[in-house]
Order: sequence, then structure tokens, then C-alpha cells
Amino acid sequence: MTDVASILTADSLEFLERYLNNAAPTGYESSGQKLWMDYLRPYVDTFITDAYGTAVGVINPDAEYKVVIEGHADEIGWYVNFVTDNGLIYVMRNGGSDHQIATSKAVHIHTQDGPVTGVFGWPAIHTRNPAKEKTPTKDNIFVDVGADSKEEVHAMGIYPGCVITYPDEFMTLAGDKFVCRAVDNRIGGFMIAEVARLMHEAGERPDFGLYIVNSVQEEVGLKGAQMIADRIKPDVAIITDVTHDTTTPMIEQTTHGRTKIGDGPVIAFAPSVQNKLREHLIAVAEQHDIPFQRQARSPATGTDTDAFAYSNGGVPSALIALALRYMHTTVEMVQRRDVENVIRLIHETVKSIKTGQTFSYFD
Repeated sequence: MTDVASILTADSLEFLERYLNNAAPTGYESSGQKLWMDYLRPYVDTFITDAYGTAVGVINPDAEYKVVIEGHADEIGWYVNFVTDNGLIYVMRNGGSDHQIATSKAVHIHTQDGPVTGVFGWPAIHTRNPAKEKTPTKDNIFVDVGADSKEEVHAMGIYPGCVITYPDEFMTLAGDKFVCRAVDNRIGGFMIAEVARLMHEAGERPDFGLYIVNSVQEEVGLKGAQMIADRIKPDVAIITDVTHDTTTPMIEQTTHGRTKIGDGPVIAFAPSVQNKLREHLIAVAEQHDIPFQRQARSPATGTDTDAFAYSNGGVPSALIALALRYMHTTVEMVQRRDVENVIRLIHETVKSIKTGQTFSYFD
């Protein structure tokens, strides 16, 4: 078995921290995409991009047979929706932002002149009536930037449509847990970039075209993947995203299944996951002693797998997920060895694919 501790280098970990700390919410991914492309540049032949910001590093771009490995680049956030006369800001979701974790969090409101700091306010416990206590909802949470009027808010460059993110930055726990906002799913872009790095450093070059795809706007309906799938027209697509660690409190395993950080990559079973390709992934994992978990996801995976699978008349697609705790919070947590094993599984799978391989459903 490969020593998984040797896969991530000091340079790759430095990039991961910088990449996660950078704000790149849905619809505003360009700064993160530039960081990602700069890191990937030595390991690919060329890049393609599209009008909405999806970035693709390509190895062997002239090949007819095309294999995609993909993650998504965006993070959840909020929009400024309404400014009151006394300068408080009500918000609208940008992606699946959780209103229950918002109160008392600091935020950055992104303006044309740079970020403005604010906080999600909430009435003090002393002022609330326990018999009639309200809980946070998307309609009653608000941001306070210290202004006294709507005019003062506007003078800061803040208007409806400004995007809002959390500033929480990367940290490690217990030496082997990575914690940050935006792990979902900037960690996917990191992992596919690491596959390209490993191939480059090993002198491995596929005879097919390998498209390392970092899609935008997954958090609002798989939009970036839909666009880029139509442009690339791949023969095979291997997607990576996160899934839930269901062993933490208040998650019903009879409903959500059992997946756990530290137990390996999670291979999905779903209508959009092509059976032959999925079985190929399992065979690769078993051949290389890569631990893995199984997860049923129906009727849809809710990931870019669905977009690639149903594009271009049908593309054999599969999902390798990374177990994660506390999804869509500012403390999303993954296990380092899972990250390394997802990288290994994608890497070994790419090496195992043969040009022209159809993964025929009827073989």
C-alpha cells in the first residue's frame, strides 16, 4: 500500500489553506479560480474557461477520447436584499446558507471598493420572552455594519445585490482534521489538482485528453457543470464532492445511511451513477487497498454528477465523495487521510482507463 502520508506536500498544504481562505461565493468565483489555475499551471498543457467562470486544465487537448475529473469551486453565502432606514441589512440566500448558524457571526460584505465587515446581530437573551421565543429564520436575521442610516450604508458601497461571505479561516484539529468554511467543495478542486500534480511528478501522461474541471455555481443547481459538460462533450466523467458524516449527533442513520470521516472515500450508488464505471472504481480501490464506503443516493446525487451524466445524450459518470462534518457551516471538517485516499482513488482510476473504453451498460 502507498504511504498516504507522503501524498500531500508542504506546498500543496500551503495552497489548500490559501485557497480555502479566499472568498469565492457562487457567482463570484473568479479570484479563487485564478489561485487554482496558478497552482495547476505547471501540471497541464492548457486551460479553457467559460463566460461564467468554470476553469479547466487540460492534458493532451488534441485527443478525441476525453475523461473529466471534476469538483466545484463555489461556496455558499448571502446577498444584501434590503436596507432599513436605520441602517440594518436583511439578506437573501446565495446557495444553501444555514440561517440557524448565522446569528453572532462576523461577515464580509463585498463591495466594488473591497469588503466591509459586519455582524449578524440577534436580541440578547435577557430581552427575549422564553414563552414566545423566536428562532432565527432566513427572514428575520439581519446584518449590522455599525451604520445609523440607509444613507450611511450606501456610503460604504453597500447596496442590494452585494454578496456576503463568512471570514472564518482554515485550521487543523488533532493534527489530522482540516476545518474551514468552503471545504464544500473547494476541497474537490484541490483534490483534482493534486491528481494532476502526482501524474506530472511521476511522468505519467494519458493517451486520452484529461480535463481537470473546476465548475462554478454548483450550489445553485449544478449550473457550471451543465455548461461545461456541453462544451467538453466528455466520454467519461468522475466527480468528487462532499457527503455527510452521519455519525455525529442528531442525524438519523436509518434515513441518511452511515458514512464517517476517516473511513475512506464514499462511492455513490444512484441512477445517475453509471453501473459499470462505479464497479470499475470499486475494483480499482480493492486492487490498490484503498478503503472505501458505499452510499445510496436517490433519486439524484444532488451533485455535478447528475449534470454530467445526463448531458450529451448520456455520459458514463460516477461520484467519489468525501465524508464531511457540519456541512454548510463555517466549521466544515474532513479527515486528512480521506482527502489523500480520494486523491489516490481518482489518480489510480485515471491511470486505469483505456482510450475508447465505453463502460458499456450491456457488457
